[in-house]
Amino acid sequence: MTDGPLTPSKAASRIITWMRLGLGGVEPFVTDLDLVRQMLPETPYGRGVKEIKTPAPATWAGCEGALVRNPDDAREWGIFYNPASRPERQRFTVAHEIGHFVLHRERHDRFNCEPGSVYSGADTVAVMEREANSFASNLLMPGDIFGRSINGARIDLHFLSDLASRFDVSFEALCIRFIQFTDQRAILVCWDNGFLNYECRSTKARQTRACIHRTNDPQEPPPGTLAAESEIAQEWDGVSMSAAIWCPEEARHMKLQEFKHSYGERERVLSLLLLESAEPRPWDTSWHDEETEDSYERFINNGQHPIR
Repeated sequence: MTDGPLTPSKAASRIITWMRLGLGGVEPFVTDLDLVRQMLPETPYGRGVKEIKTPAPATWAGCEGALVRNPDDAREWGIFYNPASRPERQRFTVAHEIGHFVLHRERHDRFNCEPGSVYSGADTVAVMEREANSFASNLLMPGDIFGRSINGARIDLHFLSDLASRFDVSFEALCIRFIQFTDQRAILVCWDNGFLNYECRSTKARQTRACIHRTNDPQEPPPGTLAAESEIAQEWDGVSMSAAIWCPEEARHMKLQEFKHSYGERERVLSLLLLESAEPRPWDTSWHDEETEDSYERFINNGQHPIR
């Protein structure tokens, strides 16, 4: 394997290929993490390793997930997860720890992934956590199947929820993956107790400088939007409105579709915005220099949530 540095997406793609070969060419929607775990020691990514033990619930507090080398047998590794988490969260955690195994095990004998570690840890820890998150996303939602699934589809929250069920991932994880893959101008905004938690934008949205109106923190939903209407908990079919209500740099004639999903007692809300198409300014390439937050950092820090 001499074709450049091993990236999270490249590693996940190769593992998906090996898994499919082991299944006789079948391309399942749901990645079999047990099969991946069992086969890894027999692949180039598992050299020197005899076994990755069956994932087990963590018995210590403050742990979302952990990857640990057996102190009595350096050829064995164990994966642990938070037993109080939802099944979708546990799957993402196990995939995340497999990412540490593939990408980082030569650096440490133990990875203890606590909530917020991408913020409170040292820079090297934050980088490793981001890479493990990216690996998990690529492993659980393979790019080729994901791309075919959304290509030409009519996008609404019903469709995305069904797709999340098919991949056996949480609704929020699926929405973030959609933003990463879509060729539409799309923005996903997460609100926590009425205030902005994170915003992630598709490549087309960034290329055309589409972004939500920002005020001083703490940021609240713009007036006139579904996100600002506390009596509206759900809007899965979408409502059309002027794009300028959300994105002040958009021309007044431009439209967008706003979708809304609320969790629990509405303390957490997802807003999906699908904007009308627009061509990027060919002379403006400064969007390449924008800092982009890994939305999975916020996502993992907050925990995954039920589909409905």
